[in-house]
Amino acid sequence: MTWPNVILILGLLTLALSAWAGTVSYRHERLKLGVDAARTEEVRRLVDRYEQLASTTLDAQSRTAADVAELRARATAIEQILRTVE
Repeated sequence: MTWPNVILILGLLTLALSAWAGTVSYRHERLKLGVDAARTEEVRRLVDRYEQLASTTLDAQSRTAADVAELRARATAIEQILRTVE
C-alpha cells in the first residue's frame, strides 16, 4: 500500500466519520426538540387545568361565602325572635 492510497483512505474515513457524527448530532437535536415540544404542551395543559380548578374553587368559595352570610342573617333573625319571646 502506498502513502497516497493510505492518505486517501484516511481522508475518506475522516469524511465518513464526520458525516456520521453530523447525522447523529442532527437526529439528537431533533429528538430533543420533540421532547421539549411535548413537555411544553404538557405544561400548557397543566396550567390550563390549574386555572380551571382555581376558577372553580373561587366560584365555590363565593357561593359558600354567600350561603354563610345568609345563614348568619337567618341566625340573627332567629335570635331576635327568641329575644322577643323571652
